[in-house]
Amino acid sequence: MILNGRAGTAGYQANRLRENYAHRSLKKASILLLPVLLLILFASGCAGSLGKTSVQTTQSASFQLTPGTLKFGTVPIGKQTAQTISMVNPTRYTLNITQAALSNAQFVMSGMTVPMPLAPGQTKNFSVAVNPAAVGDVHGTLTVQGDSGSSPIVVDLSATGMTPQPKISLSTNAVDFGTVGIGSQGSASIIVSNAGGSDLTISVISMNGAGFTASGLTTPKTISAGQAATLGLSFRPTAVGADLGTIAISSNDPAAPSASISLTGTGSAAPVGQLSSSPASLSFDNVAAGSSTTQQLTLSNTGNGPTQISSVSITGTGFSVSGITAPSTLNASQTLPLTVKFNPATAGTVTGILTVVSNANGSPLKIALNGSAVQAGLSVTPSTFDFGSVVDGQTKSQAIILTNTGTAALTIAQLSVNGAAYTLSGLNTPATLAPGKNTSVNVLFAPKTAGSLPGGLSIASNAPTSPTAVSFAGTGVAASVTMTPSPASVSFGSISAGSSASQNVTLTNNGNSAVTISQVSVSAKDVKVSGITMPLTLNAGQKAAMTLTFTPASSETVTGSVSVSSSQGASTVVPLSGSAVQPMLSVTPATVSFGSLSTGATNSQTIQVSNSGTGTLTISQVSVAGSGFGTGSLNLPIVLGAGQSSTFNLQFSPTSAGSVSGSASIISNAPNSPSAIALSGAGIASTQTLSFSTRSLSFGSVNDGGSSTQSVSLSNTGNSNVTISQISLTGSSFALSGASTPVTLAPSQSLTLGVLFSPTTAGNLIGAITVVSNATGSPATITLSGTGVANVSHSVLLTWTASTSSVSGYNVYRSSTSGSGYVRVNGGLVASVNFTDSPVQNATTYYYVTTAVDSGGNESSYSNEAQASIP
Repeated sequence: MILNGRAGTAGYQANRLRENYAHRSLKKASILLLPVLLLILFASGCAGSLGKTSVQTTQSASFQLTPGTLKFGTVPIGKQTAQTISMVNPTRYTLNITQAALSNAQFVMSGMTVPMPLAPGQTKNFSVAVNPAAVGDVHGTLTVQGDSGSSPIVVDLSATGMTPQPKISLSTNAVDFGTVGIGSQGSASIIVSNAGGSDLTISVISMNGAGFTASGLTTPKTISAGQAATLGLSFRPTAVGADLGTIAISSNDPAAPSASISLTGTGSAAPVGQLSSSPASLSFDNVAAGSSTTQQLTLSNTGNGPTQISSVSITGTGFSVSGITAPSTLNASQTLPLTVKFNPATAGTVTGILTVVSNANGSPLKIALNGSAVQAGLSVTPSTFDFGSVVDGQTKSQAIILTNTGTAALTIAQLSVNGAAYTLSGLNTPATLAPGKNTSVNVLFAPKTAGSLPGGLSIASNAPTSPTAVSFAGTGVAASVTMTPSPASVSFGSISAGSSASQNVTLTNNGNSAVTISQVSVSAKDVKVSGITMPLTLNAGQKAAMTLTFTPASSETVTGSVSVSSSQGASTVVPLSGSAVQPMLSVTPATVSFGSLSTGATNSQTIQVSNSGTGTLTISQVSVAGSGFGTGSLNLPIVLGAGQSSTFNLQFSPTSAGSVSGSASIISNAPNSPSAIALSGAGIASTQTLSFSTRSLSFGSVNDGGSSTQSVSLSNTGNSNVTISQISLTGSSFALSGASTPVTLAPSQSLTLGVLFSPTTAGNLIGAITVVSNATGSPATITLSGTGVANVSHSVLLTWTASTSSVSGYNVYRSSTSGSGYVRVNGGLVASVNFTDSPVQNATTYYYVTTAVDSGGNESSYSNEAQASIP
């Protein structure tokens, strides 16, 4: 590539230079391709067919829950409602139900104790109940997990809590007494029940209608939820003819605050029989299921004629009647006693009617019967228990919770345990539990032989499931005793003589029986044991810690051991080792002279500290005495191993003229602590002097629109810092660079200012730089001058031969000094082989070179240099 240059538009032809240019080849861009590794697996070498792969499938056990969701509907707050879930194992594999968890505490579960085995095809039932705590929707989940690879099952639970309300219920809303003789009395009864969830209060019973009366229920009357009361009615006509009446019952039932009953009857003057019952109804409360109770009632002929009783019948499960054989005749005013028996088979509420059919007016006579049967229930938690493995001679206990889940008192008559390894405690029989209450019995497993030891508990009670069985499993394990130390050996390492080091050793009984530590002995110089008191018994798996302390009095190396013995014959030995070392402090230099220093200035000296001993040296404190003396940045403590060194600085900052002496004290764990360093120095008066490389700058002639730059240096020639607070410039054609203030110059330090002269008009131009500082003679002035010359535009046309390599373009560089200082003048790459540099400064000689650039951005070296002189 050969570069030619010529001056253009001013009419001046520059010397055209042609030189052979030994063009250097462009650096080639190197593209690194990352290899992609493909791994191909193939079979080779043997002839024949591939063998078949055998795939085995294993069926996992699983279980099912029915139903999959439980919806309890609306449930009064505080009233627990339960539903039953069936769990079945439909597979041919036995599995264990290992976990059953409820996500909401308002739901409770009963009848399941985990772990619970579930044999193939077996079905077991358990209950989930809800007891809402507040009004609103209640949601939760029941998650049941089994083993043998079975998947967990989640049952969604929901209910709506409502405020409990009373609800009145009447056995009938109309009573017809039929025909009753004048002077006679007809009787009837109505059962008033509370079908709601909270107390029903009967506040007022009002009646109208001649001859009708009510009895047996005094207001205000409170009827608990699920209970009932009997209201007796009578009709005694005083005249012949039909009579009508009503009864109004006011209560706190929000849905029916007033209930009414219509009454009808007819008075007759003819002699007529009239049957009535005393009492008008019978109520059998809280009768134990399976037992019976009786009550008496009296049939009376309150009419004025005989009554023929043709039949007596009774309805309601568990009710029966005796004392009468039909047909039978009751004369006027005659009575007949009857016995009603209630013999419930199961718990619950039963209603019935005793019906007496006769020829009396108002026949049939119906006598309301109400009975509530209660029954004890027994729930045992857990129903099975595995005590696991227990060492012979040791024991493990488990509480068995007995809960009365019924409505009658539960009588636990007898507890009996089988299995020689099992005993019972905690409950004396017979024992009685009220409904909802629970008690516990403790089962103790104390094996005396090794092997599987099954057992069981039998509970005899008045619950229908009696006797209830609880099965136990447990395994006796032969006793063993071992003691293991951790760590197995103790090394105290190297410590300083006169100090001490401690380490803890943990003794673990890794056997399955208790071990009693009877003795701990130490056979190592300057080592003592503490933290353990004998005799000490460790149960299986239990740990005890002891502390070993090494306190050497002098430099030494110690080996030995600690022996631990037990009453059972087991023992262990812990090897010991340790050594004592001594640090020693060496300080270089031992004395420091800072020489003469101006006041306000600072001088530093480096101090080297070395550990010439065998132990670790710790320098904890460095203190300095004497005016003007101090330390540099110092991080304490300084810790040095044997043979190690470190450094820190001591400083001298005199505040007044004159000689000063002092000292530095180094405190360490070395025996020669504290170590002292003598300090000396002298303060001299400070001077601030600012010198200038020139006090005037002349820029000569510069074309308008052109510029020229010169510099001036400001030097601190005193012995103290000089702070330049302000550097200002006058003269519109001049500009400053490097003049940011404030700036502080240390002694001998300089600041260089750049001054730019850029005339915009022709003629002589002047300016000045003013420097304000704390130096003597401030402020100081530097005068500026220059001449603006009318601008004549010049340009330089450059041409060159093309590169023989493949290039993307060229760069053009210019300098006012031959051979150096080249600056690129083109913006983007020049695509052609010519370039015009415009404008250029008159009366100036320029030197040009070019480079070639390839597609990778690599640039060649400079071409030959071309010169252009501008007039």
